[in-house]
Amino acid sequence: MFPSKNAKHLRHLSRCFSTSTLRQADFTHAIVGGGAVGLAIARKLQQRDGVSTVLIEKHGTIGSETSSRNSEVIHAGLYYGPDSLKTRLCLRGKALMYAACEKHNVPYKNCGKWVVAQTDEQMSELQKVYDFATSMNIPIRFVPKDEATHREPEVRAEAGVLESPSTGIVDSHAFMQWLHGEFEEAGGDTALASPVTRIEAPSPGNPDWKIWTAPPPASPPSASSPTPQTPNYSAEEDGSFITAETIVNSAGNYACAVNNMILPVDRHRTPFYAKGSYFSYSKSFPKPSVLVYPAPVPGHGGLGTHLTVDMAGRVRFGPDVEWVNSPTDLAPTPNAERFKAALEDIQKYLPGIDVDAVALDYAGIRPKLGKLGAVASGKGFQDFYIKKEEGFEGFINLLGIESPGLTSSLAIAEEVERILYR
Repeated sequence: MFPSKNAKHLRHLSRCFSTSTLRQADFTHAIVGGGAVGLAIARKLQQRDGVSTVLIEKHGTIGSETSSRNSEVIHAGLYYGPDSLKTRLCLRGKALMYAACEKHNVPYKNCGKWVVAQTDEQMSELQKVYDFATSMNIPIRFVPKDEATHREPEVRAEAGVLESPSTGIVDSHAFMQWLHGEFEEAGGDTALASPVTRIEAPSPGNPDWKIWTAPPPASPPSASSPTPQTPNYSAEEDGSFITAETIVNSAGNYACAVNNMILPVDRHRTPFYAKGSYFSYSKSFPKPSVLVYPAPVPGHGGLGTHLTVDMAGRVRFGPDVEWVNSPTDLAPTPNAERFKAALEDIQKYLPGIDVDAVALDYAGIRPKLGKLGAVASGKGFQDFYIKKEEGFEGFINLLGIESPGLTSSLAIAEEVERILYR
């Protein structure tokens, strides 16, 4: 997708350092995971004076998992409650992303979003969103019925429409390409096709982090571990590793496995994977000019089967929520009942759609820390987990970085730098 000018395997990098007699670490920072968030963190940290940063990515390209299999929405920050990291970082990230896209010619569109209600019960959920947004000074308004009918006559909203004018869309691939380019222009190193197999924490006799990776070729990692299944390979027997003063776990769907490599058993995490299938639409009508979301459902793992458009103007619907056991289960699920349910959801707000023009398109996986809700108004809301782990100096742990992770990425990078240095 985005070829690296330094697309060397990490073991090749390590040979330049691990035989040296110098006691200093090979790198100031090691970032595990080359999605949008990992790229943003690597870029931000590499911009500090006198540092060296390595970005370690297990795939042969950056951003090939969750960061490239999503709705590409710039979220407004409407759903995550007043005191959450998701709200704070989404609001800051939204402002940073719009500014960066404008300055660096990353394709984006501030198209706005409608959240629609068909019943009084759904309208009460919209009122909660409105009340929260106004309390946080997030731009929001109810659209009068006659205005809604005039602007988007094909969109059904029997009870009401809530408009979010600061919601938009972005070309996530171009955004990641820009992040990666800035990181490498600042002197950062990228290690692609380098799945991490072992991490050793600092000790009194060894003040730096040690990181081993598997050599290519390696088969895909298992669901419970980022370690690939490489015949006759043992990280413990391989003396090639790199050292770093700090390590940031931004491994997305594999972040729990990296967490479990480092922390003791009583601090291990079990990953949960929320698969979302998306649907394409091959007709040019109906085609609203805004994104359209159903009213949020408290306790639901997503924001409903919503309508978005990409930068080319193509309409797509999704994602739904399907709990799966593996982060590699990326084929869209051809399930007749799920497809029927998705069509019913879509027709509630876009009744004129030609159902024969809707087809399965692609799927993505959202890394979760439990089967928890995506909105703060229900029970079991899961916030971002971004912490400096107690007892492990120099380890910043990022878990459950799902939506609005893309929107928040530049703000998450600021947060990681703040935790490390301020």
